[in-house]
Amino acid sequence: MKNGEIVERILKYHPTVENYQGCDGYKSGDPQEECRGIVTALVPSVEVIRKTVELGANLLIVHEPTSHMTPDYPEWHGNFLNTVYEEKRKLLDKNHITIWRDHDHMHFHHPDSIFTGVIRYLGWEKYRIDFSGELPFYYLFKFPEMTVKEMQQMLIQKLGLNGLRYVGNPESRICKVAIVAHLYPGAVGPEGEDERGFYRDYSTELIRELEKEDGPDAIIPGEMIEWDVVSYIRDAVQLARNKACFNVGHFNLEELGMRYASDWLREITAGEIPVQYIPSGDMYHF
Repeated sequence: MKNGEIVERILKYHPTVENYQGCDGYKSGDPQEECRGIVTALVPSVEVIRKTVELGANLLIVHEPTSHMTPDYPEWHGNFLNTVYEEKRKLLDKNHITIWRDHDHMHFHHPDSIFTGVIRYLGWEKYRIDFSGELPFYYLFKFPEMTVKEMQQMLIQKLGLNGLRYVGNPESRICKVAIVAHLYPGAVGPEGEDERGFYRDYSTELIRELEKEDGPDAIIPGEMIEWDVVSYIRDAVQLARNKACFNVGHFNLEELGMRYASDWLREITAGEIPVQYIPSGDMYHF
C-alpha cells in the first residue's frame, strides 16, 4: 500500500471538509512510495524522526508543525537560512520519510478526535459529567475529592511530565475539573463588545463558569496568557477560594490524542501496515 493510499483512507475516516485550505497536508516525502510502516506522533521532532527510522517506518502522521512556522509550509519560508530546519530536512530526505500533518481534520470530529484520546488515555471517561452550557472545547469531570497538589501529581504521572506549574493553594480540596481550550486572544470563537457594550470572549465566558456555585474548581487549558483567566484564579486563591489552574502546555495536553490516532489508524488499515505511536515527550525541564 502506498503512502498516498493511506492518507486517502485517513481523509475518508475524517468528516468531509469542502474546499479545505488549512494547514493539513504533506510536509515531506513521496505519496507514491510503498509504506513500510506508520508512526503517529504529536510533533515531528528530530528525535521522533530518528525513532521512526529505527522502527523501519516511512510514514509519519503528526498533529503539529514541522517547519517552525505557524502556517507550516512544506519548506522553510523565512528570508534567511535556517540551518536547524535544513539539517532536519536532510534527515527526512535521506530516510525517505513522508510526513502527513493531520491537525484540523482531527479537530473537525464530533467529538473532537484529539480530546477523545486525551480523555481515554488519562482514564477519565468514568469521571466525565454532562455540561449543559454553550462553551466550546469544554470537558467537565467530577473526581473524588483531592488536593490541588494531588491533582498536579496525577497529571505529571498520567501525561509523563517532567514537572507541572500550577496556580492554587496546594492544600485546597477540589473535585470538579475542566479541560478547556487554549487561552489566548482569538483562539476560540468571536470576541469583542456586544450591542450593550459588554465584552465577550472565550476567557470571559470561562470566568462566568468559574463564578457559578456549581462551576469547576480547577481548569486545565492547553495554552494560556496570564492577564485574564489565570489572573482571575490567582485573585480568587488570594481571596481564599478553592480555585486552581494547571499549566500543562499545548503539546503535553494533546499528546495522548496521537496515541489514540494509532488506534484508529490500525482499524482503517485493517492490520495491513504496522502502526506504532511515539511520544514526543515533555520538552521542558524544571
